[in-house]
Amino acid sequence: MNDLWRGLRDSAKARLSQRDYHLQSFAARLGRGGVEAGELLSANRKDPEIAAAWIPGVEVLPRKIYPQRHRGFFGEFARKGEGKLAEIGLWPAQWATARMFSGTAKGFHVHPPFIPEGEEPEKWFTRLFIENPGACQERPYDREQWDVMFFVQGVAEMILIDERRGLERRVMRYIVEGDDQRGPNNVGVVIPAGVAHAVRVASSAELIMVYGTSTKFDPLFEGRIASEVETANLPPEWQEYHSAGPNEEDLVD
Repeated sequence: MNDLWRGLRDSAKARLSQRDYHLQSFAARLGRGGVEAGELLSANRKDPEIAAAWIPGVEVLPRKIYPQRHRGFFGEFARKGEGKLAEIGLWPAQWATARMFSGTAKGFHVHPPFIPEGEEPEKWFTRLFIENPGACQERPYDREQWDVMFFVQGVAEMILIDERRGLERRVMRYIVEGDDQRGPNNVGVVIPAGVAHAVRVASSAELIMVYGTSTKFDPLFEGRIASEVETANLPPEWQEYHSAGPNEEDLVD
């Protein structure tokens, strides 16, 4: 291996590194480098390795995009009383849209999970999502904000991190494509309260998101973690000038 790089200066060779092209398992890629959303749809969640990497309560919904030649496209998301949302008993109380410019990101955002009076968070989450995950009727959708989202344009990288007490801190990182890029990565995503989430534009096109929430918008439900990426920082010299205090003559009565 040393002979391979003998044509380089020693200082350059000392800085060399190589990308690891070895195939990693789906679970390993899900929590690190990321996967395609279509892989989430086809993943066998009963597989012990995948089950151990999946964040409890997170759902990925398939979507069908219909091209309308010479005009555009049409994409369905959900019908009330049908599909995965009906299965888990969730129907949003409010719908909204967001547009993100290329090169920008949102998050991490997290919404506070509701804990019943007298319950310990660890026991509550364990019972709800580990011991009896099928008992969706016990989920307090009307007392905490769950997000349901999909994209009609652009490419999004999403990162989810489970921060609920008593549950393992798992990470899911994946790419979702908008309706303008018809394919297996056109999906919707359900994000539980207590799961921090971030969205980054992963293409040169602007990103347009549609999302529903299980409760109506309340600023108190909007927590932020490491969200400085959302701030457009001024150049240092601008910031110094912008933040300068009043001049002495301004202080004269």
